[in-house]
Formats: sequence, structure tokens, C-alpha cells
Amino acid sequence: MVKTIDLEKNKEKYLKFVKGRKNLTLATLDEEGLPFTSCAPFIQKDGKLYIYISQVAEHYRYMEKNDIVDVFLVADESAVPNTFATERARWRCIPHNIGNEGHEELFALFNEKFDAKMLNVLRGLDFSLFELTPTEGRYVVGFGMAFDVTLDGTIFKHVVVDKSNKPGA
Repeated sequence: MVKTIDLEKNKEKYLKFVKGRKNLTLATLDEEGLPFTSCAPFIQKDGKLYIYISQVAEHYRYMEKNDIVDVFLVADESAVPNTFATERARWRCIPHNIGNEGHEELFALFNEKFDAKMLNVLRGLDFSLFELTPTEGRYVVGFGMAFDVTLDGTIFKHVVVDKSNKPGA
């Protein structure tokens, strides 16, 4: 019997999951091509992600030197019933440093999501906005529940594995 997947219900869950996260995990490469993982608070607008990071942070220079970065969101593991099926989303992104001047609509979103007083302090420091443009994404919410996605959910396609090609089958 084939299990029917409710795409709309899962899409709503996906959008709520993304909206409910405050930090994202970044996967970049260092100067030697070795993986480097870090995290940063983020906002989203018009199908893109934005982070505001210090020039002192290692990931700042890695973001500037890499054409592609990966971004990852993961559910709180204390609330996950089965860690092998943890809810998570990942996007491959193109990073672009858009500076610290202007972009008041983005800073307004940061102020709504985070502490406005803290953002005002950071704006006087060496921080810069990075725009992350997703090129592909994947959302996983359980066993057999993986979806190819865009950040805003305009693409939300169930990933089906052809088990007949499985080795040993």
C-alpha cells in the first residue's frame, strides 16, 4: 500500500519550521579548503536569507572567499521523538556581502526578530550584512519525508527513492 503524502500540510509545517528558527548553521570552506562550521542569527526576505556578522568572525572571511555556502536549520533535539528523523532544512546558497549602509527594511526585520537595542550597538561596530541566495534546498521531517524546496515554499516536491535499484534487491 502506497502512503499518501499531504503536500500542503507538510509545506505549512515547513514554512512554520523555518519561521520559528532564529539561528542558522553555516558550512563554509577555510583558506585551505577545509570545512568550517559556524552559526549566525538570520532573517528572511523575498526568498533570501540575511545574516549580520562581524569582520572578526572567521566565517566572515570564508563567506567572502566562497562562491557557495551551505545553510542548515535543525529542530531542537530535546523535542525530537526520534533523532534519526530530526526535522531539518538545508539550502545551498550564493553569499554576497551587501555592507552595513542602507538596507533599513532588513534592519527593521532584524529589530522585529531580535533585540533592537543590541542591533543598534552592532551597527556601530564592524558588522556587515550578507545576503544568501538559495539555489537548491531540502527539507526532511521524518522517514520517507524529504522534500526538495525553495526557501519560500513555491517549490515543495516530495523526494521519492526508487527502491527497485537498491543494491542486493
